[in-house]
Amino acid sequence: MSDDINIAAPILGDDELSRIETVVESGMIADGPEVREFESEFADDCGVDYGVATSNGTTALHTALEAVGVGDGDRVLTTPFSFVATANAIRFAGAEPVFADIDPETFNLDPAAVAAKLEALDGDVEAMVVVHLYGLPAPMGELREIADEFDVTIIEDAAQAHGATYFGSPVGSLGEAACFSFYPTKNMTTGEGGIVVTDDEHVAENAASFINHGREADGYRHVSLGHNFRMTSIAAAMGRAQLERLPGFVERRRENAMQLDDALASTNAVTPTVPDGYGHSYHQYTIRVGNRDAVADQLDEHGIGSGVYYPRCIHDQPAYDDIDVRAPVAELVCDQVLSLPVHPALGDDEIERVGTVLREEVSIEPPSSPTKEIMEVTND
Repeated sequence: MSDDINIAAPILGDDELSRIETVVESGMIADGPEVREFESEFADDCGVDYGVATSNGTTALHTALEAVGVGDGDRVLTTPFSFVATANAIRFAGAEPVFADIDPETFNLDPAAVAAKLEALDGDVEAMVVVHLYGLPAPMGELREIADEFDVTIIEDAAQAHGATYFGSPVGSLGEAACFSFYPTKNMTTGEGGIVVTDDEHVAENAASFINHGREADGYRHVSLGHNFRMTSIAAAMGRAQLERLPGFVERRRENAMQLDDALASTNAVTPTVPDGYGHSYHQYTIRVGNRDAVADQLDEHGIGSGVYYPRCIHDQPAYDDIDVRAPVAELVCDQVLSLPVHPALGDDEIERVGTVLREEVSIEPPSSPTKEIMEVTND
């Protein structure tokens, strides 16, 4: 259908084009002053001192791990319910991913499961990659206390959380370092791109060197191994324009989410949980249903796109079949989650249509909840 509603739709306009044209006309299209400006502006937006822009979100994660000193043989704890890049970056850094289960309501790491895992490993964990899934901040207060108790470095995987806040503090300012992605479906985009942000000057210097072949700040003195993970000035020009529009994008996502909440209130769907003090940025609006595939098919029949993020846990991917993990909550959620259109390109009539179809045309079965036995395994 010509009036199909897609699950995502990046918004690009005259300002992005004008800034890109200026960069192209300057001839400085690779890494340069435009990237430095974007790094500074994005770091300011996160409330931190330093930003190091990268080629994508995965290279940002890899860079952050290297920059904080994670290396061969280290253990890094994270969630099994995320895009595979979260764990891949840990392995790229030579470390071993360790998975703790999730909270079924927020989809983020369960602090009790994290504490239990760290105790079981006698605290032999170097770092924790905390994912703010779908744009909802993880429970950083509780995770910070646990990390401090076990002397664990926190890296925020904020790839989906641009504009999210935790008790008034921007996501990106809550760990030793944080990483964002600027893939086209994200809350803001540079086409492809990523960034590491931090308040730690040493971490920032390490990151800047790592993404530039291990160079010192100037010249051809390479002090360590590194990659070419640099962002281009063309991408940075787009990012600077998008950053200015980010508050409006996030506000529109929140408005759309409220309309979906209202539309689904009379159905069997479990809508997103947003704890008090948390500012959700709704990269995805994700519900839990008992008949996920059937609901997706019915939406498709009405020209409404949806997505499953994610249909299997990371430890259930063939690339991770060497890891034996018990994460029953995450495994249950994988069979129930369905993301609905919430992006800011939706018009009022479109978001109303999504809600009407869900309420009146789609048969939604209630999802099962984790049993007491499952929760005991999770926190075992």
